[in-house]
Amino acid sequence: MWRSFFKDKKWFYWSYGGGIFILMLLVAQTYLDVLFNSWYKDFYDILQTAEKREISEFWDSIKKFLYIALPYVTLFAFTNWFTRLWAFRWREAMTFSYMPYWRATDAKVEGSSQRIQEDCMNFAKIVESIGLQVVKAIMTLIAFIPILWVLSSNVSVPYLDNISGSLVWVALILSIGGIIISWLVGIKLPGLEYNNQKVEAAFRKELVYGEDDRKNYVQAPTILQLFTGIKFNYHRLFLHYGYFDLWAIWYRQLFVIVPFLIMAPGLFTAAFTLGVMMQVVNAFGEVKDAFSVFLYNWTRITELRSIHKRLMEFETAINYNTNKLRKPRKSDVRV
Repeated sequence: MWRSFFKDKKWFYWSYGGGIFILMLLVAQTYLDVLFNSWYKDFYDILQTAEKREISEFWDSIKKFLYIALPYVTLFAFTNWFTRLWAFRWREAMTFSYMPYWRATDAKVEGSSQRIQEDCMNFAKIVESIGLQVVKAIMTLIAFIPILWVLSSNVSVPYLDNISGSLVWVALILSIGGIIISWLVGIKLPGLEYNNQKVEAAFRKELVYGEDDRKNYVQAPTILQLFTGIKFNYHRLFLHYGYFDLWAIWYRQLFVIVPFLIMAPGLFTAAFTLGVMMQVVNAFGEVKDAFSVFLYNWTRITELRSIHKRLMEFETAINYNTNKLRKPRKSDVRV
């Protein structure tokens, strides 16, 4: 999986050059996020004291927003396009790295075609998606933790007002707690996803054989038996995803009001302006989302674990990690 892209000289410029380029794009995005956070304070201060302001100040703030937003949207779209292309190159590297070993092995590997075609594709796509979010989360934490730490001085809630960087600690504790509960709620999902791949592969295999020999394959009892296995596993999968989705949605919705609950007392005593409050809410949201990146991607991580296990089994079956290929035989040569 990894060595096919990151240890092959053929893919050096794509793997490392492309990776560095993606990092540069994410740095630029994070810089614009910081500019957005500063804009929040100025804009909401204008709204709070509108009777003392000129309308021109409002329009100047809107112009400032557009100067930040237009490059951000363009950069975001370009980053997504390039990372998808980068992930596809990774899939290409994996596919053509596996093929010689698969052709050379005598072992019969269950669902080989699915592992080479579908698992390689999904592995590269999910790693690209989650990896991009994790790196962005790290950069967000580097940029926003100092901002949120300073803004925590505005907190006037008992017990929290005496703690330095209290908002940072609140975001961290709630995120860690969310991850632990998510792990407990979704503890059975990886195994169910793995079983799902197995039963789907068995059903697909029967259908493929049936394309060439309908007399001996795709018989009604066999199809019923295979599909019953699929149905049973999916019902269990849907049930456990239902538990997990219920928890994850509640977690996201409740987390939205946390910074408002913490900052509201100070706002009503005029300890700070509405602009400061909205700046805190935005910075808290950025830090919270960065801390919670694994929680928000839990279902995809579960799927990735299943795919990784299948590809590891495939690599073992074709002796991929031995770095030794059997010498081709006459039977391997197409006439």
